This record gives sequence, C-alpha cells and structure tokens, in this order.
Amino acid sequence: MSLTAIGTIGLIILVILLFSKMPVGFVMAFLGFLGFSYVVSTNAGLSLLAKDVFETFSSYSLTVIPLFIFMGQIAFHSGISRRLYDSVYVFMGHYRGGLAIATVGACAGFSAISGSTNATAATMASVTLPEMRRYKYDMSLATGTVAAGGSLGILIPPSVIFIVYGIMTEQSIGKLFAAGIFPGILLALLFMLTIYARVRLNPGLAPPGPKTTLRQKAKSFTGVLEALVIFAFVMGGLFFGIFTPTEAAAVGAFLTLVLAILRGQLSWEGFVKSLLDTTRISCMVMVIVTGAVIFGHFLAITRIPYDVANWACALPLPNYAVMGIIILVYLFGGCFMDALAMIMLTIPIFYPVATTLGFDPIWFGVAIVLVTEMGVITPPVGVNVYVVHGIARDVPLEVIFKGVAPFVLALLACVAILLKFPQIVLFLPGLMR
Repeated sequence: MSLTAIGTIGLIILVILLFSKMPVGFVMAFLGFLGFSYVVSTNAGLSLLAKDVFETFSSYSLTVIPLFIFMGQIAFHSGISRRLYDSVYVFMGHYRGGLAIATVGACAGFSAISGSTNATAATMASVTLPEMRRYKYDMSLATGTVAAGGSLGILIPPSVIFIVYGIMTEQSIGKLFAAGIFPGILLALLFMLTIYARVRLNPGLAPPGPKTTLRQKAKSFTGVLEALVIFAFVMGGLFFGIFTPTEAAAVGAFLTLVLAILRGQLSWEGFVKSLLDTTRISCMVMVIVTGAVIFGHFLAITRIPYDVANWACALPLPNYAVMGIIILVYLFGGCFMDALAMIMLTIPIFYPVATTLGFDPIWFGVAIVLVTEMGVITPPVGVNVYVVHGIARDVPLEVIFKGVAPFVLALLACVAILLKFPQIVLFLPGLMR
C-alpha cells in the first residue's frame, strides 16, 4: 500500500472518530502513533509519542496559552465584562436595537482580554440576556446576537487559536495578534450593521431603551478604562517589541489581577475558580496540540501535505479560486468540528498549499480563523449556540440558530472583504519591528 493511501485512510478514520464525539486530542495522538508505527516501526512510534508529548508539555512558547486564559478568567470573575456592557449600553441602549448593538460592542471589548469564544458567549449571555428580556427584545435576535458576538473571541487578540497557529507554522504570534485587530473591528461593525438592518425591517424585534444623561455617559467611561489599559499594555508591548508573546501574557495576567484586587471585585472563591478553570481549559488545549503534533508527523511521512499542495498548484484555476475552495472546506468542516480541532487537523495540509500559491501566511491565518469562526454558530456543532442555550434554557435551539443566520452572512461578507483588500489584515503587522 502506498504512503498516500495509508495517510488517506488515517484521515478518513480520524474524521469518522471525531464525528463520534471522541476526545479530539487523544484520537489524533492514537491514530498518529498507529500510523507512524505502521509506516516505520513500533519502536519509532513509541519514541515519537514520548518525544512529542514531552516537548509539547515542556514547551516555553506554549506557556502563553495558560497565561492568557488566566487573564480572561480573572477578567470574568472580577466583573470586568459587566462593566464593559454597562458602559456601552449607556451610549447605545436608547436606540432601537441598541441593547443588541451594545452586546456586540461589549463582546468585542471582552474578547480583547479573554481570547475565548465560549467564555465570551457565556459571560455576555448571563449579563445581557436578562436586560434584553426586560425590554421585550425578540429572543431570536437577543440570543443570536450573544452567540455571534461571542465568536469574536477567537479573532480579536489575544486568541488561543492564533497562538496555536503561530506555533504550528512558526509565524510571529505578535504579528498574528496585530493582524486580527482590524478584521475584528470590521466584523464587529458588520454585526452591528446586521442588527441595525434587522430592526429597521422589523421594528418590533427590539424596542428602544431609556435615554441616559450626559453625566451618566461621562461616568460610564470608567467601565471601559480598565479593559483599554490591559489591552494597551499587552498589544502595545507586543507591537513595539518590548515584550515577547509570553511576557505580554504574563504582564496582562498580572495587570488584570492587580486591577481586580484594587477594585475589590475579586473574591477568594472567584480567584480559586479562575485557577481551576484555567487549569482545565489549558490542559484541554495542550492535549489537542500534542495530538495534532503527533498526527502531523504521521501525515508528514505520508507526504499528503506536499501532494495536496502540488495538486492544488497544478489546477487550471486562478489562485483565488483555489483559496475559495479551501475556504469552503473550512466552512463545511467547521459545521461539524470544533474550531481548534479543525485548525489543528487541516493546517499541515492547507498551509503548504497557501504558501505555495503565494498567499501571505499571516493573512491566511486570519482568513481561516475567520471562516472557522462560523463553525461556533452553525449547526450541528455550533458550540456558542449550546452555551447560550445552557443559560437561556427556555429558548429552543432552533430559535437561537435562526437568530444567528443573518450573522453568518456578515461573516461571509467579512471574508470576501479581506480577500479583496488583504491590507486590512497586513497593515499593522507590516509596521511591527
């Protein structure tokens, strides 16, 4: 049997097992070990397994993941998310649909210090849904807005997926973070435009809230200030080359903890819960990364990534048409697979294709993160939809999925804009040292 056939069989088995809801990291590690052992030898497979597990869990560059996760957890348990929402609400709440628009703005702000789509969706669902219920918002619009707004967590830096992509492809994590800023702002604006268009077409979806005074508006800035300070320190240090990504994560986590303590908003129970959640999420990510590294070594010896790259380059199609096919694969796969798992599985295959076709690797990283972002709000996986449903249990799943449908169109529009104008992604990384 040829190496290509062995690799193809391995990929098919992997997809089947992932559809059966088996743990992603363990499945990739097990199949990678079996495949490598079959092609080379059992001793080589055992050696690969031990080496990859040790090197991944002892990697200095991967310490950035638990640090940024800890920063997000402290921000959540100290109430930064609620203060962000309250601040944006003061400015936008009195407009028709203003509560939903404020929710998107608060999601974007919390994403800038969280880096997790699930954490952003869960936090904002608990903060904003009671308010939108109180003002008689249509629950399809309300829940759909929270689920879609939460998806900004994997695009606006610091993003765990950007970190993993940067490590896998040996790209600068700082440049990837910088590259995600303008697309994140663009997507948030497109989400807001989507809400505005929906309430213009159907005013009954979102009644206006009460107006606020100029004094209330001025006072509300304090809710945004701490998030801005944290984001400015982290991204400013990265942008000007003062910090490495790991140092930036450490500074961000420490600063968030200090601000939470100074405000007296972090209880001992909240601190312990932050540590426990950080440990749980970090271990999950590290296991997935380890499994992907092992499976990636198996794919490398089968030469499938190189064969796919050569095949794609030989197609009688323009480069952008080939990229369009890759994007469709991510769009379809994201409907059935977790975003991180999808990235880990496909990067060894499609990254060589993208670079061979002449696409900038930083731009490609932003593009695929954006496309896999759709997977967290589309059926049947739609993790964010299930997160929101877990908090709003009286709202049927089909109502939430109906609510996110217009936001999927906004995501597609964002991808098209970035394809047409790649400098939106590449401008800030080009200014970095």
